[in-house]
Amino acid sequence: MSKKPVFQGVTIAQQALINYWKQLRDEGGCVRREAIDPGALRSMLASISIVQFDESGDGRFRIAGSRLRDIFGMEARGRRVADVIGEYGDAFALGLSVALERRAPVGGVIEQANGMHAWLRLPLLDSNGQLTMVLCHDEMLPSRRLITPNSDSVHTSSPRAAA
Repeated sequence: MSKKPVFQGVTIAQQALINYWKQLRDEGGCVRREAIDPGALRSMLASISIVQFDESGDGRFRIAGSRLRDIFGMEARGRRVADVIGEYGDAFALGLSVALERRAPVGGVIEQANGMHAWLRLPLLDSNGQLTMVLCHDEMLPSRRLITPNSDSVHTSSPRAAA
């Protein structure tokens, strides 16, 4: 049985975040939320959010960086995912569930009228050791040229791409 390739990121910021996440993994391959040091992510904080799911499967933004307002058109912190996500909500929600199912990084690029939305989802354990959280990184790229050349694991010619 072959193992699925693990998403490596399509931007320099995503690649750095994935490498940081990999360094924090425990013996089971998981990362605890409290292991994340915001200081280590200082340059990315405006593009980072954390979504936590409750027992019913309802996701809520626990943390939402300031640049997410540009993507969602509103402040996301404290709100339900279903209340925030707009035109590309299905892709956003799919990335969350796939990250939890695979216990691995997932991401992609969504072409939009005003540029490209590069997204990354990383699963996290909550304080009880349960896999209920996802660290998200979302950034708008004005040009396809900002996608790193080694990003051949993601097909970016369609409006929705995911790995």
